[in-house]
Amino acid sequence: MGSVLSEDQLIDTVVRDRVQGRTIALANGCFDLLHVGHVRYLQGAAQEADRLVVAVNDDRSVEGLKGPGRPVLSGADRAELVAALRGVDYVVLFADPTVERLLLRMKPDVHCKGTDYTVDTVPERAVVESYGGRTAIVGDPKTHATRELIARIARRG
Repeated sequence: MGSVLSEDQLIDTVVRDRVQGRTIALANGCFDLLHVGHVRYLQGAAQEADRLVVAVNDDRSVEGLKGPGRPVLSGADRAELVAALRGVDYVVLFADPTVERLLLRMKPDVHCKGTDYTVDTVPERAVVESYGGRTAIVGDPKTHATRELIARIARRG
């Protein structure tokens, strides 16, 4: 099982991993109501490096991205669920509107995004390139969505 860490703990841990010669991948997202698309995305990301860090948007940033009524689960709960997935080593909650600041602070070898992007459309691509990292597109085709899961539950409710 992975560990949920503060940002400072994460940076210290990544530094230790690098001293031991390990590579680092970063994936990020809201992960509100975990579904198979999330699992496949994180399994793909885990294959890109020795250690997988998952940055989970905090509650306020999820509401800003997804709208009122979201997230369904608290940030602490979402972080714990993600940490329990095989292949996930470290989880950190982040409050920024994008993951750019964390990328610059952590400088992962690989920044992993889902298949709703191409390498050329990843918003943080220039930031990753600026420190010599690479961007990887991982997971299955994006045919799963939390909003659709919520709608399906509401229809049955």
